Amino acid sequence: MTLLMLGRVEGFDFFRSFVTYGISALCLPAVLALLIRTFLFQPFSVPSASNIPTLLPGDYVFANKFAYGYSRFSLPFALASFSGRVFGSEPALGDMVVFRLPKDESTDYVKRVVGLPRDRIQMKEGELLINGVAVQRERLRDVIGDDACGPGKASAKRWRETLPNGASYDTLDCIDIGYYDNTTVYTVPAGHLFMLGDNRDNSTDSRVMSAVGYIPIENVVGRVGMIFFSMAAGTREQPSSIRYERIGTIVR
Repeated sequence: MTLLMLGRVEGFDFFRSFVTYGISALCLPAVLALLIRTFLFQPFSVPSASNIPTLLPGDYVFANKFAYGYSRFSLPFALASFSGRVFGSEPALGDMVVFRLPKDESTDYVKRVVGLPRDRIQMKEGELLINGVAVQRERLRDVIGDDACGPGKASAKRWRETLPNGASYDTLDCIDIGYYDNTTVYTVPAGHLFMLGDNRDNSTDSRVMSAVGYIPIENVVGRVGMIFFSMAAGTREQPSSIRYERIGTIVR
């Protein structure tokens, strides 16, 4: 009806009205959305508990794609086949990033950068060491609930870590001596990053060499910037609900 009204004003028939107004009304927003998704911000969902308390299952985030430049993983539908990064810059320690899993390049992971090229990373009794020095951490109030550590675990220790560059964030410790709380020394190769989840005992990350390992900088899609939507999963007793308080939260 709108097209017919516009066409009548201009003296156009329906076909000319559709070409003049309809295609532009449909195509221009679609092209603009594709450009934004390709070069600026791309939405991702968080399905797991591996980054609690920073990110919760059901969070939806925007990844800033121009923060580190562009690689072949930045373009949708595998349109690019070049190697390396264009306008590239190295992620900083403490950045929460989206990257493609090297062993399955169709899978996106979200983890935190704790090791840059040539850094030596190790876990000792749950503490993170970078180049032989324990990262500063402060004990905070425990997290209560089953979401972080799974059923049967009522609480988890919460720590505030501060990296050598000043980046600060919270982590969880579900088990005093977990499977990856004591590791060998990992020396990050050139052109790669070392990633950890903030939920240290409930995260498959660079400590698991057979599944994740070192992440090529080329595989980084973007830096997580903001939570734009969040939905808590429902249970038999309680329906799913929107976490309004998390919408608009800047991820650190």
